Amino acid sequence: MNLGDLGAEIIKVEKPGSGDDTRSWGPPFVGTESVYFLSVNRNKKSIAINMKKAKGAKIIKELAAVCDVLVENYVPGKLAGMGLGYDDINTVAPHIIYCSITGYGQTGPKFQQAGYDSVAAAVSGLLHITGPEGGEPVRPGVAMTDLATGLYAYGAIMAALLQRHKTGKGMHLDCNLLSSQVACLTYIASNFLNCRTESIRWGTAHASIVPYQAFRTKDGYIVVGAGNNQQFATVCKVLSFPEIIHDPKYKNNQQRVINRKELIGILSARFLEKETSKWLDHFEGSGVPYGPINSMKQVFSDPQVSYLGNTFTWCMFFKIFNYYHRHYYLSNVSYICYLFSENSKQLNFIPSSR
Repeated sequence: MNLGDLGAEIIKVEKPGSGDDTRSWGPPFVGTESVYFLSVNRNKKSIAINMKKAKGAKIIKELAAVCDVLVENYVPGKLAGMGLGYDDINTVAPHIIYCSITGYGQTGPKFQQAGYDSVAAAVSGLLHITGPEGGEPVRPGVAMTDLATGLYAYGAIMAALLQRHKTGKGMHLDCNLLSSQVACLTYIASNFLNCRTESIRWGTAHASIVPYQAFRTKDGYIVVGAGNNQQFATVCKVLSFPEIIHDPKYKNNQQRVINRKELIGILSARFLEKETSKWLDHFEGSGVPYGPINSMKQVFSDPQVSYLGNTFTWCMFFKIFNYYHRHYYLSNVSYICYLFSENSKQLNFIPSSR
């Protein structure tokens, strides 16, 4: 979708009959269209091809010859068995950037296992560190491993296109859920690799920064983070705790981490005294990072979200205009959501060049 946002023409190849599995994921639906499917298929034209048949494989190769990038997410070896692996495509399209997105990569002891977001999140350790302290592992509310892998693939494709501009040659990119999520472990992984420190679940809190978490208020929650001593002093002033600023137990972040339980207990009791809106007013202009935990209704009514334009980008999928061809415009960028196999008839062409 990001490549499409930048102006690329995206052609999504689906299986004849039912199409992409996510077309049936719901409710909710807009008419007969899965809202989940619409949310992740912006800018993608749709064609239906049976790649298991020689005619279908031939069409894929013809498309590859006139396209810049091919993205596939089959189990390694599956496309090669159809004559559509990287070596096969490279023969007819040596310029192609062939990006494979899998669960576990192209080689190794697990490379032929299927991969889903939650499974990769579990194997990579993300679920081990996500959830309430002392509680059960929790899946993030959205498919963060899928999203991270897509963004890594997006960056790799852009870099590969630049490399091809210099060399004239394409390449095979290996992007996978496991590697992407392990890379996203950042300091959690570094803590273990360098100090053999096993991480635990902290809920909304941070293992190495205190205070940096959600606090319950009289009617909701607010997240406050103090990443340095000056910010901590400001938090104490906002909460009317000037005496805590100079307490030796909280004089720096290291001491605050050591004395986390006592400090968080003090702060939590104070936050419960007022409504979220009151605390937001108190922190306004303080220089301390803060914000409420918003519902979806609150997110899309937030003035900053509206100002940045995100609402328009998302809302285009949730209103039925011309149901047979949805076409929207935002900041001179065209956003389209196509019906299943809508563009299949457009394949009757004989391309002369890329």
